[in-house]
Amino acid sequence: MPDGLVAAGADGIVTSVNPRAAQMLRQPADAFVGLDIREALPLETRNGESWWAMTDPWNGLRTRTGHREKLLQLPSGLELLVTARYLRSGRAGPLSAVLVSLRDAEGRRRAELDHAALISTIAHELRSPLTGVKGFTSTLRRRWSQFTEEQRLTMLEAIDADADRLTRLITDLLDVSRIDAGRLRIHEVPLTTRDILTRHVERHVNAGQDAQDFTVTVAAGAEEIYADPDRLDQVLSNLLENAVRHKAACVTLEAAPWEGPTGPGVMLSVSDDGTGIPSEQRRAVFSRFWHGPSGGGTGLGLYIVRGVVEAHGGWAEIDDAPGGGAVVRAFFPGEMV
Repeated sequence: MPDGLVAAGADGIVTSVNPRAAQMLRQPADAFVGLDIREALPLETRNGESWWAMTDPWNGLRTRTGHREKLLQLPSGLELLVTARYLRSGRAGPLSAVLVSLRDAEGRRRAELDHAALISTIAHELRSPLTGVKGFTSTLRRRWSQFTEEQRLTMLEAIDADADRLTRLITDLLDVSRIDAGRLRIHEVPLTTRDILTRHVERHVNAGQDAQDFTVTVAAGAEEIYADPDRLDQVLSNLLENAVRHKAACVTLEAAPWEGPTGPGVMLSVSDDGTGIPSEQRRAVFSRFWHGPSGGGTGLGLYIVRGVVEAHGGWAEIDDAPGGGAVVRAFFPGEMV
C-alpha cells in the first residue's frame, strides 16, 4: 500500500502496522504492536490538543464511523495526513476495530510553501509599482497647478510605466496558471526570424541599451520559424531581459536550423557573457520562483519560457555560452507535434 496503515482492536491495542507506516513513523513495526494506539500514535492538532481526546472512538458517538483526512502532528513535530475508520458491529454498534491511515504531509507542505512563495512574490512585486502610481497621482491631484507641463508629463510617464509593469505581472501569473493546468493555447504561423529578433533588440536599444551590445545571427535554413507570435514574443522578452541583466558587455541572439527527435525546426539561442549558471543549479533554473545571483524579477520568466516552448512541441535548456556566461536554447519544431 502507498499509505501507512495502523490497526487496533476494540480495546485500542495495536494489532498490526504495515511497512509504509513503520517507515513514516521511523520505527520498526514491532515497536508499536501491543501498545495502546493512543500511546503508539499520540496525534495532536496544530494547537497541541490531543486528537484522540477530541474524537474518542470508544466513548464518543456510536454513529460515527471515522474521520476525513486531517493534517495532524506527533510530539516530535512530524506532520501526517490522517484518515480514521471505525469498524462497528452493526449500525451504531460497539466498536470492533480502529483503522488509521497515514500519508506523508511533505507534498502538502511543498504545495503550501509554493502558495506562500506566490503570495510573497505578488505582494512584493505589486507594492513597488502601486506605491509609485499612488504617489504620483496623489501629488498631481493635490498640486497640479504647481507643476510645469514637462513635470506633469514625466510623472504621467512614470505612472504609465508602473501600470505596464503591473500588467506584465498579472499576465505572467495567468500564464503560469494556464501552464500548470495544461491550457496554454498555441496558434502557430510562419514568422520571419530576423525581423522578430531585430524588433526585440530595438526595444532594448530604445530603452537605453547600446546597439553595439547586441549581435543577431540567422543561419541559412532558419529564416522562417513556426510559432505563435505573441507567445514567441514572451519567450524572447524573458530571455533577453535575463541576458541583459546578467551580461558583462554583450548579448548574442542566434537562430539556426536544427534536427530534433520529432523532426526539423529552428533553434533559438540567447547568450550573455556574464558569470553563467553553475551546473548544479541548472535543473532549477526553469522552476517557478527561481532567482539568479542578482535576485531581480519575479522568478517566473524562465518557467514561462519552458512552458511556452513545450506547448509548441519543443524544449528549452541552459548551458555554458561559448565565450563565457550562459546560453539558453529554445527549439521550435517546424510544425506542431
